Amino acid sequence: MFAVIFRATPAVQDEVYQQTVARMRALAFEKYECIDFITATEADGQEIAISYWQDEATILRWRKDAEHTLAQELGRTQWYDAYNVQVVEIKREYSYPTL
Repeated sequence: MFAVIFRATPAVQDEVYQQTVARMRALAFEKYECIDFITATEADGQEIAISYWQDEATILRWRKDAEHTLAQELGRTQWYDAYNVQVVEIKREYSYPTL
C-alpha cells in the first residue's frame, strides 16, 4: 500500500475551491479506487491531506487525470502559497485497538 501526503500553506480558498475539493475526493474514490482520504488543518492554518492507494501506478494515473491536472494548476495559481507532496510506501501497519 502507498500513501500520498499533501502539506500546504493555503492562500485564498473560495467556493470554487470547496467544490473542487469535493469533486477531487469523489473522483479519487470512484475512478481511481482510493482506499482512504483524510484531511486536517493545523492550528497555524497549514493543511494536511493523506490519501491511501493500493499501488503507485494508480497514484500516477490519478496525478495525470485531466480534472485533477486542472485542480493542481488552480492550486498553484490561486489556492496555495506553497505545498509539498510526498509519495510513500507503507511497509508495516498496526494499531491498538483495531480501528
